[in-house]
Amino acid sequence: MQSKFEMSMMGELTFFLGLQVKQLKDGTFISQTKYTRDLMKKFGMEEKSSVKIPMSQNGYGCEMASTVDQTRYRALIGSLLYLTASRPDITFVVGVCARFQSAPKESHMTAAKRILRYLKGSQEVGLWYPKEGGFKLIGYSDSDYVGCRVDRKSTSGTCQMLGNRLISWFSKKQNSIATSTAEAEYIVAGSCCAQVLWMRQQLRDYEVEEKEIPIMCDNTSAIAITQNPVLHSRTKHIDVRYHFIRDHVEKKDITLEYISTDKQLADIFTKPLYESRFEELKHELGLIELS
Repeated sequence: MQSKFEMSMMGELTFFLGLQVKQLKDGTFISQTKYTRDLMKKFGMEEKSSVKIPMSQNGYGCEMASTVDQTRYRALIGSLLYLTASRPDITFVVGVCARFQSAPKESHMTAAKRILRYLKGSQEVGLWYPKEGGFKLIGYSDSDYVGCRVDRKSTSGTCQMLGNRLISWFSKKQNSIATSTAEAEYIVAGSCCAQVLWMRQQLRDYEVEEKEIPIMCDNTSAIAITQNPVLHSRTKHIDVRYHFIRDHVEKKDITLEYISTDKQLADIFTKPLYESRFEELKHELGLIELS
């Protein structure tokens, strides 16, 4: 890389902006163990019991509960948001709790503290990037139709893998209310397409050319919309900016392919999951506890 870019060698990287990096013979392990332990002390969770999943499938409870200290709640959410840099397993639940920073209730504080209790039992977990493996860029896109109980908006979730290495992910509530599952899935596929195209351009800087990048989607109707250039009456209300995905499908920059829901890795970024499914997706994304 020194022949291509202006840079200086300062020895092997072990710590950077709160990220702990372990470079081993068979791969690289990135975690925020020390930061997580500091969080436990800061918010008084050292003596609390741990839980297996960061959010129960019932969500965050009743909205009519009394309010809590906004400053403390925002401090907790801000700390957790920084932790998502190496912990994609909490990205969705932290995003949900972050929606209520203007007027947090007791139920929201309880949900946020449950995330800390989950982290207490998984402080050593981090992202594993193996040395061996393919170098094929692939995207996964999924949505939870009208998943938000407050305004009935859907949640978008995507992740991008380089071979079997997780390199990018996000979870975000959609800006508008989708009128069908196909619309919600189509919108998130457009967002995933934009991210994948940006990554393809970055890979070109390293002289890696990617063509017909697959984006895995578990909704056949959304796939059909991308392959139909006609502005149908059922899709004309969708914001024009999402329709650009059709052009890239036509030019074969990307391909939108079907994947069954049980193999959809982006599922973890859209909704709370039961324990076995949650652990399965963590493993598939490369989240491990390095012994």
